[in-house]
Amino acid sequence: MPKPGTSIRILAAVLAAASIAAAAVGTAGAAPAKHSDVTITGAGSTFVSPLVGLWVPAIGAAYGYNLQYSPVGSGAGIAAITARTVDFGASDAPLTSDQFTACNGCLQIPWALGATAVMYNIPSVKNLLHMDGPTLGKIFLGQITKWNDPAIAKLNPAVNLPSTSITIAHRSDNSGTTFNFTDYLSTVSPAWKSQVGSGVAVNWPVGTGARGSSGVAGVVSQTEGAVGYADIAFALKNHLKYFAMKNNSGKYTTPGLRGILAAASSDQKPDATNALSIVNPPKKFANAYPISTFTYVIVPQQSSKATDLRKFLFWAVTKGQSYGASLFFAPVPKSVLVVAEKTIAKIHS
Repeated sequence: MPKPGTSIRILAAVLAAASIAAAAVGTAGAAPAKHSDVTITGAGSTFVSPLVGLWVPAIGAAYGYNLQYSPVGSGAGIAAITARTVDFGASDAPLTSDQFTACNGCLQIPWALGATAVMYNIPSVKNLLHMDGPTLGKIFLGQITKWNDPAIAKLNPAVNLPSTSITIAHRSDNSGTTFNFTDYLSTVSPAWKSQVGSGVAVNWPVGTGARGSSGVAGVVSQTEGAVGYADIAFALKNHLKYFAMKNNSGKYTTPGLRGILAAASSDQKPDATNALSIVNPPKKFANAYPISTFTYVIVPQQSSKATDLRKFLFWAVTKGQSYGASLFFAPVPKSVLVVAEKTIAKIHS
């Protein structure tokens, strides 16, 4: 993994291009190698939108497809595919049994692997402050309100922390990133689990809500003392600092490819619905970043665009994985890829 400062400089241009492609319900700007009248529409996860943004021109060049993606949040993406107003939905939170029932014949396929960064805005301190789960839980519960609180200072003894007030930034929409983040907090903080719990939307004890990962990153960027969560790509795009998180082995790890892949190795056997959980892996996964997640594409098993959907999704889980490294999306492990490909093959007209 590159040094954080270097990563920010290298990725700025790439992320800007990805953001433009993903945020507009857009089409490829580059002339495709092949002509096609096929338009494939999707909606959902803002977490995965930088990666899908890079896929837009690439899939246009490969097959001539007009790929359109609207990053409206995982909850809205699930609603859209359930209503069949798009060809696919995207969510970082696995579907519940009720959502599967409502979706009436949908398949859930792991198609990307990334991490949630916990970003902060304190100009006077370095990147990669140390943080652990119990302390982070107290911050988001509103029990720790100053950056120089003894609990934070104990984790960062060589850092001169300011007395700046902490401002919490969180998602206001239904979000798979929120699910990943609150699932983590529920595993490391009994108080958080009992008082708030996990889900795509929770009753936040404190803080300012914003729509989408870009909205949360924007609040953190504009507010000195703020802390929030989003896919690492949004932290880098906005030149934001983020925590090195203490994992179960006692190591402080970062949301880079090494930490994500180590976390993914903790669960490579999807359940019957293809869901996986890689939050807060056991101690033996020494390099794991503890707030990592698979993210999913949700498609109808029966579709009038079955042939084109299969072709696009096979490309996404194979060739498309090569576009992820620059955004810190790790390749889907082979055992998970095998399951994904078998599931994609089930899509029919």
